[in-house]
Amino acid sequence: MEAITRVEGSAYPFGRKNVDTDVIIPAHYLKTISRAGLGKGAFETVRAEPGNVFEDPAYAGSPILIAGDNFGCGSSREHAAWALNDMGVKAVIAPSFSDIFSGNAFKNGIVAVVLPQAAVDRLLEVAKDHPVTVDLESLTVTTPFQDRFEFEMDPFRRNCLMNGLDEIGLTLAMDRDIAAYETRIAADRPWL
Repeated sequence: MEAITRVEGSAYPFGRKNVDTDVIIPAHYLKTISRAGLGKGAFETVRAEPGNVFEDPAYAGSPILIAGDNFGCGSSREHAAWALNDMGVKAVIAPSFSDIFSGNAFKNGIVAVVLPQAAVDRLLEVAKDHPVTVDLESLTVTTPFQDRFEFEMDPFRRNCLMNGLDEIGLTLAMDRDIAAYETRIAADRPWL
């Protein structure tokens, strides 16, 4: 997993509430076990709407998505996080997230930032024409207009995101301890 300390750039000013994982990535894309290529199917039904932000060239490749309340509700499909990653999204800002989506986002290196609705409304307005910055070191979201919104994050998740540690990386970080344990067990219990 790639280490993330700061995500900055243009942001999709989406803002829609109760976006479920079927909207993020429709079920007919779930036939794959590959993470590659899912970005093209992300928000397929929304992309079919005239004037949507996902087809607007001004936001193409934006690393930030500003969403509405209860983002990622619905099924537990990890493909939703894979699709966001594949389209280049590194951070999602919303008033709230589904617990399962929030966990899947974290496990896939996406920063899920919870801010009050008033802050999200301001960011939706700013993002129409200006960049947004999410900083994990200071736990802030800022704009070029001196807006500064503080957010909270579980310290374990923050550490993992900032150091690029997924579950495999966490295990590999314990390599010496695991090897020492295996050596000790082999000596103490040779029959195993």
